[in-house]
Amino acid sequence: MELDNYAAQALVVFDGYGEAEAVVHGGRRLTYAELAAGTRAMAALLYDHGVRSSTAVAVLAGNPPESVQAQLALHLLGARSVWIAPNAPPRLCADYLNLADVDAFVYDPRTHAALGEELAEHAGDLHIFSFGAGVGLDLTAAPPAGAPPTVPPPGREPQSLFQTGGTTGRPKLVHHRHAFFQAVRAAADGYQAAGGPALRHLAVGGFWHSSQQAAAMITLWTGGLLVLHDRFEPGSFLDTVERERISSAILPPPMLARVLDDPRLATADTSSLVTLSCAGSAVSPVRLAQAIERFGPVVRPVYGMSEATFITAYPNVTADPARPDRLASCGRPYPGVRVEVRDDRGRPVDTDTVGEVWVSAQLMTAGYWGQPELTRQTIVDGWLRTGDLGRFDTDGYLYLVDRAKDMIVTGETSTNVYSRTVEDTLSRHPQVRAAAVIGVPHERMGEAVYAFVVPAPGAGITPAELREWAVAELNELWAPHVVEFLDDLPLTEVGKVDKKALRARRAPSTAAR
Repeated sequence: MELDNYAAQALVVFDGYGEAEAVVHGGRRLTYAELAAGTRAMAALLYDHGVRSSTAVAVLAGNPPESVQAQLALHLLGARSVWIAPNAPPRLCADYLNLADVDAFVYDPRTHAALGEELAEHAGDLHIFSFGAGVGLDLTAAPPAGAPPTVPPPGREPQSLFQTGGTTGRPKLVHHRHAFFQAVRAAADGYQAAGGPALRHLAVGGFWHSSQQAAAMITLWTGGLLVLHDRFEPGSFLDTVERERISSAILPPPMLARVLDDPRLATADTSSLVTLSCAGSAVSPVRLAQAIERFGPVVRPVYGMSEATFITAYPNVTADPARPDRLASCGRPYPGVRVEVRDDRGRPVDTDTVGEVWVSAQLMTAGYWGQPELTRQTIVDGWLRTGDLGRFDTDGYLYLVDRAKDMIVTGETSTNVYSRTVEDTLSRHPQVRAAAVIGVPHERMGEAVYAFVVPAPGAGITPAELREWAVAELNELWAPHVVEFLDDLPLTEVGKVDKKALRARRAPSTAAR
């Protein structure tokens, strides 16, 4: 059984790395030996209190080392971990616990005390555990002196559930089976076989997201250093890159923009960066060009999602004067990943034709937990319907133009307007720092294009003047009917622009302006 359990294999690998540093979190620095010992102790404690194969354990935590240990400990036992997104309202979190059929609940009272205690209070007969002193059994407590923990045998197939970002509707529980985590291990093995150096990865995104876990596990599996931040702050990010000689990091576009705008960037030593991935949503070509100019070709746009972690990446990105449009691409498919653009009947379309992006890959969800009909609609003959609209160019680069649910249908002829195109156009204006576009109901046009814009510092342009400029750059139909200035765009917990929050700002109908 042990040979089949990836978590058991990981602990053996960690034993081999011994006293090398594994994890840094604030002032804490853990070696691989300490990481492995803590994981085994946590697994033994969970086992002693009834956690077995097929047990489902919800986890509410941020980025402490205990989150890494909990995932490995639960998977060592063959349990199903259920990662709760802390950005969801408490009532929805309680619904997720019910939907996921959980048997136990773990939370971190140091960072999520209020929500954790509220969920624990309404947890009924669930076993409650905590990282530190709180409601329930402390999983970080040291074992009694002279009584080392008895590590239980590895359990059968470990699994995990992850909440989606929820930018287009109510979040869903994405189900990843053991094969997903074995594929992460295979990716790490492939990286080592290709001679890649040990990673020094800085994680600023929540460990409750599958892509963050994949990056963390690849780092640890290959003997690298995983640096964990509890929250994102651009100055702290740059200080850590410099101090820890970080070689790898992942930033959503809004976070990358904040780094580019931070005065600390002018003097920060970022020469250690080998890969600065930009993932989570589409990055503005203007911002991408600025990042390339500052950081060099280490900047890499990446396309992935909770359901399929690695889909495409931009290889060796540079600002090619002959192909300025290429910066709007999210790159080519990863090796072993199949990507097709299909029409609404599921048939592949021609090059440069917009359709829905379909994906088939090893790092792909098994479906949505407790939602079989949604699973059947989303996974068809082994292919995942991403819900993203895109097109391939003649060189095999993929361009995303919108979410299918976000596409704006407007005008007398029901024209399809893609928000990404409008957002990129607005971002080209020198007095615009960021832009987000939604469709709002309109009596005459069906829907109207509505733009939220963050002006650059010191900008003198007015919303009306920016709209006139957009009409000249696009046309009357594609240009925003209304431009509203904001100090900042609202973001989800994973750093995506929160279009649900933007829609909530708008009245039911919008008159022409």
